[in-house]
Amino acid sequence: MGTDIHGSIECRWDRWLDEDDRCWQKVIDLAHLYNGRSYAAFGSLFGVRDTTSFRPLADHRGLPPDVSQDVSAAIELWNPDAFGTSWITWAELLAADWDEAASEVDECVHEYRRSPDGAWEMYGRNSSLTRFAQLSDLTDPHALYRAGSVHPEGTEWPDGDRLFRIGRLRRSHSVPDSDWGAVWSIMRTLSNLHGAEGVRLVVWFEG
Repeated sequence: MGTDIHGSIECRWDRWLDEDDRCWQKVIDLAHLYNGRSYAAFGSLFGVRDTTSFRPLADHRGLPPDVSQDVSAAIELWNPDAFGTSWITWAELLAADWDEAASEVDECVHEYRRSPDGAWEMYGRNSSLTRFAQLSDLTDPHALYRAGSVHPEGTEWPDGDRLFRIGRLRRSHSVPDSDWGAVWSIMRTLSNLHGAEGVRLVVWFEG
């Protein structure tokens, strides 16, 4: 059974308000912005499923003590199935070292493609596996999907304008913009109004 992520983006309106009147408000459900199931991302951000590659940025913090009423009510609907509840601010995401290398070699083969300036840019993990199987001579499906456990780190298979390589993820690769860009865009826009500490993502998991 797989694990899915749920949650919401919240913001806190501080301008012109007394301290007692400042509260967090739900802005949008995560489901409208992210519809994936990437265990590398779940682990890198919140320490769920993949707990070996990276130190989680926001590991099992629980709900914020000042969580908005809407988010509190939403998670109540999932109890007792919800687990891994946590939250992270936009300020923390900005401060993260996205170039940090994983502590272990990735079992998935990495596909790189040429950027306009000729540099190799990561395109995907375990992508174009039909072509990779031809280049690597891996015929066993289990080995094909776990090529990083079969071949040593640094093994490469050139293929014209693309390259397959065994290596370690960067944190940015574990949470790619192709999956999470819409989430970051909304949080970035809200931070321009509410400040980086006034925008956060609250999540929980089920499955």
